Amino acid sequence: MRSPGRLVLWDIDLTLVELRGLGGGWYAQALADVAGVALREVPTFPGRTERAITMEVLAAHAIEATDEIVQRMWERLVALSTEARPTLAQRGRALPGAAAALDAMAGQACIVQTLVTGNLPEIAMHKLSAFELHTHLDFDIGGYGSLSAQRPELVAHAMRRAEAKHGNPYAPESVVVIGDTPHDVDAALHHGAVAIGVATGRHSERELRDSGAHVVFTDLSDTAAVLAAVLGR
Repeated sequence: MRSPGRLVLWDIDLTLVELRGLGGGWYAQALADVAGVALREVPTFPGRTERAITMEVLAAHAIEATDEIVQRMWERLVALSTEARPTLAQRGRALPGAAAALDAMAGQACIVQTLVTGNLPEIAMHKLSAFELHTHLDFDIGGYGSLSAQRPELVAHAMRRAEAKHGNPYAPESVVVIGDTPHDVDAALHHGAVAIGVATGRHSERELRDSGAHVVFTDLSDTAAVLAAVLGR
C-alpha cells in the first residue's frame, strides 16, 4: 500500500529556533534541586536526546540513574521551562524562514508535520509556542528525547505513531527529517528516510553534506526550495 504524501519530522533547537544557553542553566538547577549537587561540567546538547544528556550528567556526578531520579530530573526541567515560558521570546529567536516553511508545508494536503527532537514533549511545546511556531505541528505523533538515548529510535517511533493515526504506513522515502546536526542526518539515513540539513547550528554545510544529507540549506529562507526538497521535486 502506498504512503499518503510526506511525513516531515522537524528538529527544534538551531533548526527552527535559537535559544542558546538555556539547557546548561536548567540542568544545573535541576541537578542541585534533585540531587543537591553542583553541576561541574555542562554536557553537549546539539543533536542529542534528553535521555542521553540526563544519563551523562548523572554518571558524571556518580549518581545512580534510577527511573525515579531520571523522572525527577525531567519533572524539574519541565517546571523550569514552564517558569521561563513567558520570557523565552526575549531570550532567543525563530530562525530565518522557519515560520514560512512551516506555513508552506501546512498548505500542502499531502504533508503531515511533526517533531523528532531531543527535547521533552512539554519543553518542545514551550520553545515553539513562544515564537508561534507550534500551530502546524502534530505533537501527538512526535518522537521525543524521553524515549531513547538513540536518535534513530525517535524517528521509528514517529513513523509508527503516524502510521497508527493515519491508517497507512509511510514508506521510508516519503519520510523527511530536517535538522542541523549529523545526528539528525544519521537518524534519517538509518531508516532510509530523506535527510535535509540546515546549517543554522554548529555544523557547516560541508559537514552536513559529508554526513550524508541529501539536501543542505544555509537556512530555511528559500521557502520554495525547501518545499521542493521536501516534496522530492
